[in-house]
Amino acid sequence: MVRYVPFSEPLASSKPPVRPPLTADEQTKYDGLLAYVKDIKEIPVSSDSNEKVKKPLDDYEQAWITKECLLRYLRATKWKLADAQKRIEGTLIWRREYGVRDLKADYISPENETGKQVILGYDFQARPCLYLHPSRQNTEKSNRQIQQLVFSLERVIDFMPSGQDTLALLIDFKSSTSSKNPSVNQGRQVLHILQTHYPERLGKALVINIPWFVWTFLKIIHPFIDPLTREKLVFSEPIDKYVPAEQLDSVFGGLSEFKYEHDKYWNAMVEMAAEKHARYMDRWRTLGGGVGQSEAVLRALNEEQFQAELAKEKYLELDAEQAAGTAGTDAGGSTSTSSSESVKLPVELTGHEATSQLGEKEPAVTLEEQLEKVTLEGKSS
Repeated sequence: MVRYVPFSEPLASSKPPVRPPLTADEQTKYDGLLAYVKDIKEIPVSSDSNEKVKKPLDDYEQAWITKECLLRYLRATKWKLADAQKRIEGTLIWRREYGVRDLKADYISPENETGKQVILGYDFQARPCLYLHPSRQNTEKSNRQIQQLVFSLERVIDFMPSGQDTLALLIDFKSSTSSKNPSVNQGRQVLHILQTHYPERLGKALVINIPWFVWTFLKIIHPFIDPLTREKLVFSEPIDKYVPAEQLDSVFGGLSEFKYEHDKYWNAMVEMAAEKHARYMDRWRTLGGGVGQSEAVLRALNEEQFQAELAKEKYLELDAEQAAGTAGTDAGGSTSTSSSESVKLPVELTGHEATSQLGEKEPAVTLEEQLEKVTLEGKSS
């Protein structure tokens, strides 16, 4: 059966990874960053050093600053609190200045009339999949092309299920030409936005049918790609190793007979994303608003999952308090459990075992190995 619209949810067999509880040191850093953002009264509306106008955080900005958001910035800065504080405030200013929330579907719609960016299905770790088809490029190079990617990132984030805060990027370069691919300047601009303002959002990038000029492009921008991002790139491997065939586009070797028709797909995708985001905001208000709410709770699919995620958060908070109270040596002189050890969440709270969720097979070939291969082939030809 031909499909024209996105999948609303992952398969029941696709489960998000379970992260271990924070160590005592990580918890301290997190508490410090949370206290910092709670103390933000207002921030500038522009990064211009001469800009004097400042405004308080509105509801949507506060709802963006979740527990997982703070942890993403801490992981991206290798748990350096001062760096995380600077970067998260910088992103808040950038979101205002760039007008992320002002990017409307009607404005972006012409960029996607050929289906060059599509949200479809979820991988085995319940990451929503964003497909990029460079050969379907239908517009001249412009800022709106970059804005489309930002718009797509915001929508694919709306599609993330409870417990998952990363996405899978699937790129097919088949029939692509050098004139249809982004310029080096555009590539660097996109990389800057992704690495600076969407840290720790990329879970996996699966790339197929790569022509020589794309390898040349990758060689040029390679120095600007963060080492952690490079590790998430997978080249020319069977995509059904990472995405269940039932939700994988047949173009990528899956069983989903997806056909892009703009009028059918675009409105459905926008409406589904808006509905999910409205539910997210309703949950945020129900819980009293403010910063530091849990995305896992806010993205709960239904009331049962909502209550289960709330219980899990309370368990984690108690675990953190106990770890803080027992770390080091107790009053009797005996040594307590190391702060780097974590208590495993009970299965009745997680809904599945934590052990096999975080590990993924390493890609067969790394970016560096591929680039070296291309270089050697070029010299021998």
